[in-house]
Amino acid sequence: MSRCISVIVSVYNEENALERFYETTNRILKETAAAYTQGPCGYQLLFVNDGSTDRSAEILDKLREADPDHVSVIRFSRNFGHEAAMTAGLDYACGDWLIFMDADLQHPPAMIPAIMDRFAEGYNIINMVRTRNETAGTLKNITSGLYYRLINRISDVKMEPAASDFFAMDRAAAEVLRHNYREKVRFLRGFVQNIGFRKTTLSYEAAARVAGQSHYSFKKLWKLSMDSIICFSNMPLKLGIYAGFLSGLLGVLLIVYTLFTREGAPSGYATIVIALCFMFAVLFMLLGIMGGYIAILFREMQDRPIYIIEDIRDEAGTGSKEAG
Repeated sequence: MSRCISVIVSVYNEENALERFYETTNRILKETAAAYTQGPCGYQLLFVNDGSTDRSAEILDKLREADPDHVSVIRFSRNFGHEAAMTAGLDYACGDWLIFMDADLQHPPAMIPAIMDRFAEGYNIINMVRTRNETAGTLKNITSGLYYRLINRISDVKMEPAASDFFAMDRAAAEVLRHNYREKVRFLRGFVQNIGFRKTTLSYEAAARVAGQSHYSFKKLWKLSMDSIICFSNMPLKLGIYAGFLSGLLGVLLIVYTLFTREGAPSGYATIVIALCFMFAVLFMLLGIMGGYIAILFREMQDRPIYIIEDIRDEAGTGSKEAG
């Protein structure tokens, strides 16, 4: 029976990194596939071009023409985001083992043999955990650690601390995600933690980017964090209960304070203003939280596609054909 390794790569304006990524990863995949796969293919490099505006599409076409047996290219009609690109790769990969990576070589291809060793031991999912990131600043590392602590505390899904978008799964796990996890607001590394199966972790050091800059701005990271918290926890909705208890307690303290200071000239103006400001701050915070949940419900009800494919270039044929 022919078996295949699929490496899924999200590409957005990576013209300066693609050729080096291909050369490095292709060499390692040739050696690894010889040991773990059978048949003429052995491995697939599936690039998902997420609406790049530089020369990435041209470079990907050249790579596919030079190596049509192993290189496949999916091109989106526009930029849909990293999560959508990984989802398209998941849907169309033909491999028995799927490895998700970025094209900037911060996810080291040298870890592929170790990943395959874990599959050989019977694991279905391999989470890759960063032990070091040369390009991340102190603030980003601190906020990342706080995020994982927060979501693990308020959610039933337990995330691997410092887990990244570098992970791998076998066909059984992939089929579950293809058919049962089709939310429009997506957090794929969270879905991977949620489906169960036999998991393990591998540690790696994130190297410096070979070219360009990270496409995840603080705004995008903040949005991804908020979406993931809302998707995996209803705890924020319960903040109203705790805020109500706290407001009631402060109200009782204010009553006691007023009773003991009622003599003399009234001086409650500042107290009233502070109390009103606090109450309205709590109210608007809770309205904002509810608005976040309603926004996600609205996007799900619209039922728009996660992605739209303009073109698929794959000589060997793709795997699952889920609609975007």
